[in-house]
Amino acid sequence: MARMTRPRLKRVKALDDFRLEMEFIDSRIREVDFKPLIKASPGLKPLANQAAFSQVSIGEDMGWTAEWPELDIQIGADTLLLDAEAQNAPDENTRIFLEWRAKNGLSLSDAARALGMTPRTMSAYGTGGRPVPRYIALACIGWETKCHRRVPHKAAHSEHARA
Repeated sequence: MARMTRPRLKRVKALDDFRLEMEFIDSRIREVDFKPLIKASPGLKPLANQAAFSQVSIGEDMGWTAEWPELDIQIGADTLLLDAEAQNAPDENTRIFLEWRAKNGLSLSDAARALGMTPRTMSAYGTGGRPVPRYIALACIGWETKCHRRVPHKAAHSEHARA
């Protein structure tokens, strides 16, 4: 079995209209639209200024975070990748599943425990290796409702957005 590693950033670039282009060390290039993230998270409100948003850089932690040092905001590479994948999901069920993981700060193991499945299955859903069935998307919605985990998107990742 291939060894799974957490994503790390090689390059980040602020684009117009609050979009962030990211290149990861494995050469994946992804783009994430920050407008909905800024709207959903009070901790990211300082990024609503395009000049401030454009000051993004890779953290001094070997690519584990993107940061805005003047604003004291850091977001983990794994969270950014999950956000980008959710925004660009090929279908609604995949989008729901990925947004659920990102919004609630769930690792593959945490997601597997929550849904009574294996981390390998969660990984297959997240990477597109297997389509996310409708019942899994509905289970994510149900889990969140039952657990009263309706938190602002980035607030679940308090170590990433400190403002």
